[in-house]
Amino acid sequence: MDLKSRIQSLAKSQFEEVKGLREHLHANPELSFEEFETAKFISKTLTDWGIDHQTGVADTGTVVLIKGKNSDSKVTALRADIDALPIKEQNEVPYKSKNEGVMHACGHDVHTSCMLGAVKILNELKDQFEGTIKVLFQPGEEKVPGGASKMIKEGVLKNPDVNNIIGQHVMPLIDAGKVGFRSGMYMASTDELYLTIKGKGGHGAMPEQNVDPVIISANILVALQQIVSRHASPKVPSVVSFGKVIAEGATNVIPNEVYIEGTFRTMDEEWRAEAHKRMRKMIEGMAESMGATADFEIRKGYPYLINEPELTDRAKANAIEYLGEENVEDLDLWMAAEDFAYFSQATDACFYRLGVRNEARGITSSVHTPTFDIDPVALETGMGLIAWLAIKELESK
Repeated sequence: MDLKSRIQSLAKSQFEEVKGLREHLHANPELSFEEFETAKFISKTLTDWGIDHQTGVADTGTVVLIKGKNSDSKVTALRADIDALPIKEQNEVPYKSKNEGVMHACGHDVHTSCMLGAVKILNELKDQFEGTIKVLFQPGEEKVPGGASKMIKEGVLKNPDVNNIIGQHVMPLIDAGKVGFRSGMYMASTDELYLTIKGKGGHGAMPEQNVDPVIISANILVALQQIVSRHASPKVPSVVSFGKVIAEGATNVIPNEVYIEGTFRTMDEEWRAEAHKRMRKMIEGMAESMGATADFEIRKGYPYLINEPELTDRAKANAIEYLGEENVEDLDLWMAAEDFAYFSQATDACFYRLGVRNEARGITSSVHTPTFDIDPVALETGMGLIAWLAIKELESK
C-alpha cells in the first residue's frame, strides 16, 4: 500500500474515534484562555495513545513533536485552535454544549479533533518520512491578543526552528469532502475602534445653546468613509464599519455625548498604520472645529494573513493528489480575521479551508451562529489531508 492509500485507510479506520473526540469537545466548550479542561482532554488523549507532548504552552496550549528519520532535516508545523465562543447553542443534538452560553460555533472542536487524528496517523507513520512535524494546539484564537502571538513569544517556532506552518479552518460555504486554497493575501487585519464625541446637551428646540454631539458624530462617521474611498489604494482591500452608536437623548433632548464602536480591516500593514493616523487626525480635527472633543481609541488586533505562494501552491497540488481535482476549490479574499496571521507574519504559512456543508442534511449555518454544525464526513477529510500535506511538505526541497 502506498503512503497516500495508507493515510486514507488510517483516516477511515479512525473516523469513529475522532468523531467521538469532536462530540466530546463540542459538548464541553471553553472560552479563550480558559481552556483548562480542553487542554487536559487533549493531554489525556495523547497520553492514552503513548504520544509524548508538552503542556502549559501559553498556559493552555499543547505542543507535540513527531520525529521521523533524519529529524533535523526539515521541520513543518501544524496548528489547531482549541477555544470556543460566547454563544448560546440552539442545535438539538446529543453533543449540544453543556456549558450555558458557550459554544464551539467556529469549528475549533473540528480543528482540534482532526489534528488529534492527524497526530495519531503521523505517529504511526513516522518511519515513513524524514524530518519533524511540530503540532500546535493553540488557545485563545477568538480573543485579542490571540494565542498565536503568545505562543510565538514563548518560542514555539523555535527549538527546533520551523521551516513553515500549515493550518486548516472549517468553511460552511464548501461541501464536506472538499477544501479550498488561496495563494497570497487572504484574510484581513482587524482593529477595534472606540469613539466618544463630547459636546453640550440640552433642549432639542434650542440647538443654538448646545454643542450637538449627534450631528457631529454623524458628520464624522460619513467623513471616515473617505479614509477608504479616497486614501486607500484600490488595489488594497479596506473596510471601515461602525456597528454601535449610543446617543442617550430623546425626541427633544440632545445628549452630552455619543459613544460609537466600529472596526477597521485591511490587507497591508503600512497602509494600516497610515490609516490609523488619518482616522485620529480627522476625528479630532472635525470634533474641535465643531466645538466638541473626541476620545478615540484604536485597539489593534491581528495582522493580515498572507499565504506564502510557493508553499500554498505545493499544498494545493498535494491536496489535488489526495482528494482529486474536483474536490479542491479556489478561494476569494476574506475580510474576516484570524490570529493564524501572526504565524504567517513570522514564517512561511498556508491556511486553507475545510468544507463542512451538507445541504441535504440542512447543515448550512455560518460560523459564529448558534446553529452552526458540520457534516462529520469532514473529519475524515480533515485529519487525513493535513497529515498528508505535512509529510509531502517535508519531502519538498
